[in-house]
Amino acid sequence: MRHRLVPRREDSLLLVIDIQEAMLKVIDPWEEPVRRTNQLIEAAGILGIPVLATEQYPKGLGPTVPEVAKNLGPSAIFPKEHFSACLEEGFLDRVREFSRSQIVVTGMETHVCVLQTGMDLLANGFQVQVVKNAVASRFREDYQTALDLFRQAGAVVTSAEIVIFQWARRSNTDEFRKILPVVK
Repeated sequence: MRHRLVPRREDSLLLVIDIQEAMLKVIDPWEEPVRRTNQLIEAAGILGIPVLATEQYPKGLGPTVPEVAKNLGPSAIFPKEHFSACLEEGFLDRVREFSRSQIVVTGMETHVCVLQTGMDLLANGFQVQVVKNAVASRFREDYQTALDLFRQAGAVVTSAEIVIFQWARRSNTDEFRKILPVVK
């Protein structure tokens, strides 16, 4: 199957990876990726796109940060211990329950959990879109290397606003009027 470069809302699932309290202590700046992730979560809610989040070893790294958790339902959070969520029992089944072929990915850290989960999603036949302004790593070189690896593996590297406008597809609709404040 040919990879679609443009995410379609009816094919998309938003996956928020490990935006947790301990991560904010080591990632600087973290504000922009969190803000962009929240834009995507809000737009997904308006457009009926499912959202799933992961938490890496929450006992040690803490829960999803309140700034993000407030926009998620409690059933949207999947705890994990593997760096790749795909290695956790039940994760791929949970993703497949949504019947979505495109996974739009945000989170932390780009070169660890985001990369390993994204690569395993690709290996399992999903189309992956990595939102570069909604992912972060402690070190710029690791962040950039992970984005390069994603491109080499066939993922699409994009931005939050591009995804939101591609999901919306047109202006002059009630949905678009609700999305407009999200991107301003």
